Amino acid sequence: MQETRHRVLDALSEGPVSGPDLAERLDISRAAIWKHVEALREDGFTIESGDDGYELTDVPEFGGPAVEFGLDAPFTIEYHDSIPSTNSRARELADEGESDVVVLADEQTGGRGRLDREWSSPSGGIWLSVLFRPEVPPAQTPVFTLAAAVAVTRAAREAGVDARIKWPNDVLVPDGDGESSKLVGILTEMEGEADRVSWVVVGMGINANVDAAELVPDATSLREQVGDVDRRVFTQRVLEEFDALRADPESVLPAWRDLSATLGQRVRVETPGGDVVGEAVDVEFPGSLIVDTEEERVRVTAGDCEHLRPV
Repeated sequence: MQETRHRVLDALSEGPVSGPDLAERLDISRAAIWKHVEALREDGFTIESGDDGYELTDVPEFGGPAVEFGLDAPFTIEYHDSIPSTNSRARELADEGESDVVVLADEQTGGRGRLDREWSSPSGGIWLSVLFRPEVPPAQTPVFTLAAAVAVTRAAREAGVDARIKWPNDVLVPDGDGESSKLVGILTEMEGEADRVSWVVVGMGINANVDAAELVPDATSLREQVGDVDRRVFTQRVLEEFDALRADPESVLPAWRDLSATLGQRVRVETPGGDVVGEAVDVEFPGSLIVDTEEERVRVTAGDCEHLRPV
């Protein structure tokens, strides 16, 4: 959202204000105030005109301007009603030199997860990709996947969902019989040189207000767990948590451990060098899983993790 329009919206949210007072406060013309008010109305904001001036009375349910309004994180939101892939669009923006941009969509028509797996992305979900340029070496980028998992798990728990993190990139909800259903998938991509990252894109696919019939097998949604959530507020909470965690990478692992569904579990991790089977006992910076096979402790940096039933 344009900076001046942001300032107009912030002023209107404080209560009724007249056009002349608003123009004087922001040092712009009354005609410019009117144009900004009309643009905000087109974006879905309800702005009443009364004897006391303009007053903001309602905020749109979802969308870029809605999420930016009141967002306590330095992101610009690019919103799409429908898009093939938010990660693909974020990569395009990276090539254009952009940073701290969130590509947000109501629907994805070509969403994919790790290993190019299908990821259903129907209308009503929260499909977003965060583009940023951290000053870290490429080897440290896995910590941002863990940060995203922590951010969305915290938001889900605030909404009343018993969400937990499965290494390396899923958020699950236990269903009471020893099984779990997938609530969120995370896909991180990056480009860089040997000693520095050029850009990172962290994609999060959140099954928000989605019916069970529209989900892939073994998936769940916030709607199925607790009913519909305010997608605007939920998205803001995810982005605010992620912003705080990316600024303090050392805080990510302790938070991840507290929310983990994997630690303490018997697991099988498929890696390029073969399967690693044992108990997941820890996670080490920037995101390696430590598996105790009884013969040795193996540090796994990447792989497909399966939770096994106890022997």
